[in-house]
Amino acid sequence: MKLWVLLLVNTISLGGLLFLLSVGFSLVFGLMRIPNLTHGAMFMLGGYIGTSYLALGLGFWPAAILAGLSVAVIGALIERLLLRRLAGSELAQVLVTLGLSLMVADLSLMVWGGDPVSVAVPQALQGAVHVGDYNLAIYRLSIVAIAMIVAVAIWLIIDKTRIGAMIRAGVDDIAMARVTGIRVSLLFSLVFAVGAGLAGFAGVIGAPVFTVYPGLDNDMLPLALVVVIIGGIGSLPGSVAGSFLVAFLNNFGQAYFPELAYVVLFLPMLLILLVRPQGLFGRVSL
Repeated sequence: MKLWVLLLVNTISLGGLLFLLSVGFSLVFGLMRIPNLTHGAMFMLGGYIGTSYLALGLGFWPAAILAGLSVAVIGALIERLLLRRLAGSELAQVLVTLGLSLMVADLSLMVWGGDPVSVAVPQALQGAVHVGDYNLAIYRLSIVAIAMIVAVAIWLIIDKTRIGAMIRAGVDDIAMARVTGIRVSLLFSLVFAVGAGLAGFAGVIGAPVFTVYPGLDNDMLPLALVVVIIGGIGSLPGSVAGSFLVAFLNNFGQAYFPELAYVVLFLPMLLILLVRPQGLFGRVSL
């Protein structure tokens, strides 16, 4: 029973991180119609940049926010200088993002070295909440709270603002959005930057749990892909549901079926692709 409680707490904290990582990925995928394979690298890069800010003496949360903003700028530059020049060439865009992710991995290894970098839990969030016979880590629970705050903020922006309406229009029918006068290229830059920034921010707040190490990008990117495919491209509810479902499959699969952990993780994705290709909350493309 104690193992189940531990796995559930780990599941909800991982689910919160996966949401921060995947929601921007999902919107970018929905608008640009390509999987942004730099997204795992942005997660890792955010973690490394955050550790550098911490080494300069900044507090944990200022470092996390500044790291997110730094990665957002990098993401905007990638979209503006590279991907926009390859508009309409999906294969080239996929190959470019794959190449960039490998370059980021090599540059990170050169700058920060090959040893894992540990980050201490913020002092205010250290300790545990005692629930019966169980001790639940406050920091892991706070990750979920942060993810839900971000989810509500994104929902309000997408559903209640004019720019959100333009993003929804672009996800549903990008050609029609262009015809109505929406500056889709500006939306690309904005959503790409926000998605990269959220991934970078998630890399910092996930550092006390995972540490930051070479290969972290390769560990996180497949999880984000599965979240988007299961939840549905461009869907906020799909990102929320998919994140916690994938976190559950990942943690419980590794605990109870370690030899089949990838089967447990990817088999539901394959079934979703066969039965409902648009994902649980996605819409059928017109």
